[in-house]
Amino acid sequence: MSALLRSTVLAAARSPRLERAITRLPVSRAVVARFVAGTSTTQVLRACESLLRSQCFVSIDYLGEDTTDPAGADATVAQYLALIAALGALPQAEVAAGAVRPLEVSVKLSALGQAMPGAGHAIAREHARQICAAAEAAGIWVTVDAEDHTTTDSTLSIVRELRADYPWLGAVLQAYLRRTEDDCRAMAGPGSRIRLCKGAYDEPESVAFRDKAEVDASYLRCLGVLTAGAGYPMIASHDPAVIAAAGVGVQAAQRKTEEYEYQMLYGIRADEQRRLAVAGNHVRVYVPFGDQWYGYFVRRLAERPANLGFFLRALVGN
Repeated sequence: MSALLRSTVLAAARSPRLERAITRLPVSRAVVARFVAGTSTTQVLRACESLLRSQCFVSIDYLGEDTTDPAGADATVAQYLALIAALGALPQAEVAAGAVRPLEVSVKLSALGQAMPGAGHAIAREHARQICAAAEAAGIWVTVDAEDHTTTDSTLSIVRELRADYPWLGAVLQAYLRRTEDDCRAMAGPGSRIRLCKGAYDEPESVAFRDKAEVDASYLRCLGVLTAGAGYPMIASHDPAVIAAAGVGVQAAQRKTEEYEYQMLYGIRADEQRRLAVAGNHVRVYVPFGDQWYGYFVRRLAERPANLGFFLRALVGN
């Protein structure tokens, strides 16, 4: 996808007018079902149980972001607590101390109130602490998602604070940001869990690589830092070249299978997810659910021409 087209599609993710138009189309929900595992806890649990039977791990995201009112943030926390309670009842939640946890939730701090005026940082931190405490009791991991670059300092600061009590807390770093190689070095210490992805927001050239080759090169440099470190790298990519290079890198670093994992999105390259899992690798599928699917869905369209083409063909009935 050209840089101009990608920027145009990503701009649509921030457009309330387009959101209203697209979410009202009956065909949209049918197409979205490929990438979003329903709107209810019951539906997402059903999807996750299927993935667990196929030897994959899961990370569940309750969709929503940019919450600016206390009631909305509280409602998001309540939804996560209910989800964690349901996950804690699954057999997969019972794992040995220190073992890789098959069940995880992913949270966006902007959905927990990070953008609220004044005390947003502290509000999001304490909401995230509530979620981590519930997850710890249920034997489930938590990873804090990355958002646009303006939130990075606040997000990583919260992760560092919470890791004092929850050292298994994961964080996401985006390889297209120019700062990320240094962030990888700072966060690749013992016990750390870092999900490395390429990045899905429309960032200015001053802070992010815009050219695909530069992003790919940055990803591999960052991955090299993580695999050489003392943490647990989470290789989040659907790119065959990146997956192949990652396989070589973890072998060169003499990492055992339980010392890293691959991650992919629900509904994308399911055949590759199965191939990697059957080959004995740890594979975790990022499974989103909820009504607030628009922003997430549009970013998936922007990532690959095939996704956008799939949606446009559905709109015209082909």
